Amino acid sequence: MSNTTTPPADRPPPVTGKPARQGWREWLTTDTPQSRAHARAVAAWHGWLRLRANHMAMVGLYILIGLLAVAAFAPWLAPHDPLDQTLANRLAPLGAPGHLFGTDSLGRDILSRMIWGSRITLYIVTLVALIAPIVGLLVGTIAGYAGGWVDAVLMRITDIFLAFPRLVLALAFVAALGAGIENAVLAITITAWPPYARIARAETLTIRNSDFIAAVKLQGARPFRIITRHIWPLCISSLIIRVTLDMAGIILTAAGLGFLGLGAQPPSPEWGAMIAEGRRFILDSWWVATMPGLAIFTVSLAFNLLGDGMRDVLDPKDGGSR
Repeated sequence: MSNTTTPPADRPPPVTGKPARQGWREWLTTDTPQSRAHARAVAAWHGWLRLRANHMAMVGLYILIGLLAVAAFAPWLAPHDPLDQTLANRLAPLGAPGHLFGTDSLGRDILSRMIWGSRITLYIVTLVALIAPIVGLLVGTIAGYAGGWVDAVLMRITDIFLAFPRLVLALAFVAALGAGIENAVLAITITAWPPYARIARAETLTIRNSDFIAAVKLQGARPFRIITRHIWPLCISSLIIRVTLDMAGIILTAAGLGFLGLGAQPPSPEWGAMIAEGRRFILDSWWVATMPGLAIFTVSLAFNLLGDGMRDVLDPKDGGSR
């Protein structure tokens, strides 16, 4: 008599690593999602595949991931204290012993100051990206859904802000509020929200007369619920595209304020302030201003590349044809 036992017929076969991975891939690529969360996961996976196919967008993404890593590990990556002054070693050239990018007029290591300055750049970009689109989304959707005098008042206020160049308006606000990185962030935010309001209003005007909005109204939904649950989700993709493409302009505005002495104050290692400090030596010690300038250029280019790829992924009118 054999000692071999036959497993019950209803017991599933053991799952190995490879079939499990295949199961996840099938779950993410199915044409029949089983729930709303499943549908979101499928859409996110297909969006990632389209983004990954855009090589230039991936270059921008890798650069930004590197920037995040540099900012997160700045205390360990920086070879020197960014505020440490060694006047005997001032204006050391590129490749000097212990100073890969040289030193500035006070003998401070430029590479260390650039590494620590990435934190200030990310701080400004993050705050502006969190506040300005939300303000613009709120103003634009209320104006587009309410219409009438509410729309007229909110859009005229928006037009006033759009009538001035962003940097000039930011300079005016910083001059009124006082120099400092917090006031610079506030000034940039105040000048950055109008384009998002315009986009949100245009999307709302297109959506508010749709059949599904009429169906929601028949179910007794209030305007607040319609705006937050049905209109906002459809506006977010357009705002994400605009935010990503605007990051370069925000970085340049912050650097411009720092260059003029209205942003981060000395001795903070802010890239715009570093360029301002190095412009006095641009002919003899060009690296003092060039290195932070290249950092601004690289990060701005990365945001533009990523923003172009995000547009292809999130804009159904444009991404599907590429």
